[in-house]
Amino acid sequence: MSGAVASYDLIVIGAGIIGASCADEASARGMRVALIEPGPIGGGATAAAMGHLVAMDDDPAELALANYSLRQWEAFADLREAEFSRCGTLWVARNDNELAAAATRVARLNAAGVEARVVDAATLYELEPALVPGLAGGLLVPREAVVYPPRVANHLVKRAQSRGARLYAGRRVLSLQRGGAQLDDGTHLSGPVLVATGCALPALLPMLPIRGRKGHLVITDRYPGLVRHQLLELGYADSAHGDADSSVAFNVQPRPTGQILIGSSREFSATDATVSPSMVQRMLERGFAFVPRLRELQAVRIWTGFRPTTPDGRPYLGAVPGATDQWVAAGHEGLGVTTALGSAKLMIDLIQGRQPAIDPVPYAPQRMAA
Repeated sequence: MSGAVASYDLIVIGAGIIGASCADEASARGMRVALIEPGPIGGGATAAAMGHLVAMDDDPAELALANYSLRQWEAFADLREAEFSRCGTLWVARNDNELAAAATRVARLNAAGVEARVVDAATLYELEPALVPGLAGGLLVPREAVVYPPRVANHLVKRAQSRGARLYAGRRVLSLQRGGAQLDDGTHLSGPVLVATGCALPALLPMLPIRGRKGHLVITDRYPGLVRHQLLELGYADSAHGDADSSVAFNVQPRPTGQILIGSSREFSATDATVSPSMVQRMLERGFAFVPRLRELQAVRIWTGFRPTTPDGRPYLGAVPGATDQWVAAGHEGLGVTTALGSAKLMIDLIQGRQPAIDPVPYAPQRMAA
């Protein structure tokens, strides 16, 4: 292939959940698609993710993108590969102040068309008996779900390939050039380029700042029924959106296998993927404070990943500033899985010159370059 030239309607760089979704959407609209991925499909942040499909409502633009995308996820509810589990999300209130804040969040979610309701303490313990005594209540979002992101990414790529998309597996983009991209084997691909490389974005688009935010996850042996919903503390967003160098929050997920996934931690200064025992202990202690029985469980694996984070917390979705036929979809922090399908539809609308279903302005990369 050395020195070869191939022409496409869209060249997608990166086959994590975002790039895979974009390749799938573009191919569904009849575009001739190339997809370049040097590593495993759905590797990187996608493989490390919890796979929680959740409407975060702290930022109106974030809620709009999440809600738009969650509607697309309904098409995957019966897909075996997705391991789709509609466990619902239960946000836990430790005191009356947090419970009062939950009512405000319910109003925001309901206004956006998301089913949600406040539950009192009695209902909270009917839903989740293993929670620590003395909690005030919670916020239930019953239709939210979890999926297994790497298998979804693989499904999307295979579906794109079935429509004629070309996967350049094991290949790396050395440089972006006017009208295309140069691969590490000498192949030149001609056509509009969409960069969806997550934390690796600065290698190709250094003008768009992004930082990797390290996180740890622990998965246990099988304990079916101990936890029934995805459980989070109502203060979780303070950790997710805060700028502290390190933070932890209660976030526990029941897997369809009966295993329990325990998170979550966030670190800006950590740059290697090594598991930090002190950070894991801090994260687990946070979980034990809400579900004491977690102390008794057997962990089978601990891993880390890096969330691609922009300075303002919103993803880059749109045209690369100052470039022609270059586009970017990256920087979704912890919401890449939730917002992948909506991000893809928005991106392909923009690339094809259509008006997206939601306002694209809040995610425009131009905001950072400016």
